[in-house]
Amino acid sequence: MKILMAHNRYQNRGGEDESFDSESSLLERYGHRVIRYVKHNDSISEDLIFNVSVRTLWSVEDYKSIRVLIQREKPNLLHVQNHFPLISPAIYYAARTEKIPIIQTLRNYRLFCLNAYLFRQGQVCEDCLGQAIPLSGIQHKCYRDSRAGSIVVSSSIALHRLLKTYVRKVDLFIALTEFAKQKYAENGIPKHKIVLKSNFVDPDPKIGPGNDNFVLFVGRLSPEKGISTLLRAWKQLGEHIPLRIIGSGPLEPEVRNATSTHLGIEYLGPRPIQEVQEIMGQAKALIFPSLWYEGMPRVIIEAFAKGTPVISSELGAMTTMVMHQKTGLHFCVGNAEELVKQTRWMLEHPSQWQEMRLLARQQFEVNYNAESSYHRLIEIYSQAISAPQ
Repeated sequence: MKILMAHNRYQNRGGEDESFDSESSLLERYGHRVIRYVKHNDSISEDLIFNVSVRTLWSVEDYKSIRVLIQREKPNLLHVQNHFPLISPAIYYAARTEKIPIIQTLRNYRLFCLNAYLFRQGQVCEDCLGQAIPLSGIQHKCYRDSRAGSIVVSSSIALHRLLKTYVRKVDLFIALTEFAKQKYAENGIPKHKIVLKSNFVDPDPKIGPGNDNFVLFVGRLSPEKGISTLLRAWKQLGEHIPLRIIGSGPLEPEVRNATSTHLGIEYLGPRPIQEVQEIMGQAKALIFPSLWYEGMPRVIIEAFAKGTPVISSELGAMTTMVMHQKTGLHFCVGNAEELVKQTRWMLEHPSQWQEMRLLARQQFEVNYNAESSYHRLIEIYSQAISAPQ
């Protein structure tokens, strides 16, 4: 099979970029040919935000480029991962003109939220849901804190909703979780067009010993990741179990300050993925205090692969990924006292925690391995190809 895969890379490499690379490489390993149509957000500067935003409306360049690429390569289908903001929705019209099926992976909430996270001012925000034009996003400058940029992105959402671009042009949407599927169905995507397929981690990093006396946070040091909740909790927990933090981001100064004012916090900075997985396999638990819904966090899958249970906020994707008292523990989102309580439960129940390590690894082997992900993806591709165009 020949797949044309489109993706707009982020300025800071994250889970979506990793998933794009892993999925395309997996297909190639099984003998398929992947043609990559890729743009990179490195080309965006603050003074060009408005011009870049305009591409979310329409781009003649993208329309022509995709048509030429399809005519030359003759792929079986177009699979769009992330197109925002440098790849225009014009690519859907180009692929439809060339009569090839279109798959869209839903890795965030960009189709109806200007910042893609449904998150604003430290909490979940659904103000724009159900609005024909996302005016609240303009009011709060939700796209890069730019009024002009927010107006254009809001106009793009409204325009393509009016034109039914996604509903009419896309054959199948891939949601990562049942939660995301429901959220998209509530906001105009036909439920019968949404199929489920999990992220995966490859190669398998194998189970770790989990015998060191520390817990771990891995992720971007930014407000939506619940860093403040984490640091508040470790004011109480630091003398009981050390916390190691891996990552970088705008809240790095606060994290560095906490290492000198709180007991038991060690900041390791960003580390290579292999080292992260090794440390993860030694940890008693991964702490995941996110304040937003998330897509399907790869770091949770990596923890399960290492047999490391996860203590997460009970919100969005985490409600189904982490099974309470089976593969980890839940605490009320943003509640540091609840995080303290659940971490203490872990320390007080070592035998149950050991059982949860095995269940976490089992969850990875059943749901998040490369082989099952490949077969599921091919099922979805075959379904789209066999559907009437």
